[in-house]
Amino acid sequence: MVEGRRRAVAWMLILFVDAALVAWGAMAAALPDHLLGPRGVPILTAGYEGFTSTSWSDLASTSPMAARYIVVLFRMYGVYIVAFGLTACAIAVTAFRHGERWAWWTLLAGNTIALVSAMTYDWTVKAIGLFELSEYLGLAIIFAACAITAPFLIVLNRTSSESR
Repeated sequence: MVEGRRRAVAWMLILFVDAALVAWGAMAAALPDHLLGPRGVPILTAGYEGFTSTSWSDLASTSPMAARYIVVLFRMYGVYIVAFGLTACAIAVTAFRHGERWAWWTLLAGNTIALVSAMTYDWTVKAIGLFELSEYLGLAIIFAACAITAPFLIVLNRTSSESR
């Protein structure tokens, strides 16, 4: 019974994190100029300026096609985040919820890669604000959810209770 409760809490936590990724990715894809980053500056602008130490508005005025290309790339990044998040949500509410081992490993590895990649981007472009720090919280939630449902711990618990 305890195992079932832990799994229920875990899949809901994972769903929360991955649904937040979907929301962020959808905003990045649809309205990148309105997705706030550090100091209330749009994240695309903050990232460009942090990485290049030059002004986004200077780029947009001197090389508008390069600026548009960067916006297209950022939108596609958002689309990939949505695709990952929806896939992870589907796995969480189906296979993970039912205790399939492959789902545990997939969500652990996939979320770690996705969130650490986002954190690496933030550090690389020097655009870290309060919203970007939520990635650390999301990763901590994923790790906690996976820790309480680790398939190898469940096997160890069953083995120790059977030997009593």
